Amino acid sequence: MKAAKFELEQTPSLEQALQVLAQGAGMARALAGGQSLVPMLNLRLAPADTLVDLSRIVELKASSDTGASLIYGAMLKHAEFEDGKLADCSNGLMQHAAGQIAYRAVRNRGTIGGALALADPAADWLTVCTLLQARIHLASSEGRRVLPIEEFVLGPYMTALAENELLVAVEVPKLAPTARWGYYKVMRKTGEYADSFALALADGGEARVVLGAVDGAPLVLGQAAQAMLAGTTGAALADIVERELRDAGREFSPAKILLHRTATCRAIEDLRKK
Repeated sequence: MKAAKFELEQTPSLEQALQVLAQGAGMARALAGGQSLVPMLNLRLAPADTLVDLSRIVELKASSDTGASLIYGAMLKHAEFEDGKLADCSNGLMQHAAGQIAYRAVRNRGTIGGALALADPAADWLTVCTLLQARIHLASSEGRRVLPIEEFVLGPYMTALAENELLVAVEVPKLAPTARWGYYKVMRKTGEYADSFALALADGGEARVVLGAVDGAPLVLGQAAQAMLAGTTGAALADIVERELRDAGREFSPAKILLHRTATCRAIEDLRKK
């Protein structure tokens, strides 16, 4: 199938893009990298009368340093993070994670803002930004607002983004130089979406463990983080992770429990090796 007829608006400024969205009555969609939207248009799963091309908006491709955090423009591409072209506040985690997204052709076009706005449960940036406690910057013709990522992501493919809003930037707090992270991703073959994706972060007496690809918003595993801080290993750690998964309110099958438990424990093991 091919996409239904639509108008393409190539707006040179953020203000003009927001005006087009405001006038679109819910039938105007923002076009970032197009790696998800274009296939959905072709399958007619995402009806649109107007596409607002964001590729000419310079503001969305910039990054800035606030001192305590870095603000990344929504149109920055995965490949730019992967290639180290951007200032890093994550001790290498964002660069490493970006290089694991799909294939290089996708990373050359896909954007961090587009990935977060889609909120695919198995998408890499969603889990990474949850671990790093990112803040999402939103803008509309009526003004701007900033949301913690936990408030931005409401569920699978569901966000707090209004029809007339754009995700314009992602603000990521700087990690201390001593912070260490662990990464473990399960996928059937290289380039596919994750079947399970776990991240661990530790800095002195603080720790955080997040599990992605869980058919909803990423899970923050507080008990697993505390067990990691306490030095719990092996079967004892696996038991704590499994209990937390069973109590999480998600409908995990026994196979998924085993998969997510394994990914989480291996992410923690990866951190301990660093």
